[in-house]
Amino acid sequence: MVETAEARLKRMGMRSWRRGTKEMDLILGPWADAHLGTLDAARLEVYEALLAENDQDLMAWVFGQAEPPAPIAGLLAEIAAFARARLVPKG
Repeated sequence: MVETAEARLKRMGMRSWRRGTKEMDLILGPWADAHLGTLDAARLEVYEALLAENDQDLMAWVFGQAEPPAPIAGLLAEIAAFARARLVPKG
């Protein structure tokens, strides 16, 4: 059975919110809610690859403790900036 575009977005959204670590839920979930519906096919593929990574690696990349793989680095930087804007107190 072929996955519909709607089902794919729903699956990716759920995968963004149910990572296994609360920290990654709070980083990826809100970003997915705000951006998944606007991604073109190529960026959806990149996000799908990002979702396949384990949370420990994602955390290290988001916090700048390690260098992410080149194919996901740009999108991951956008996600990290979005998370910082949401989660870091202004002041």
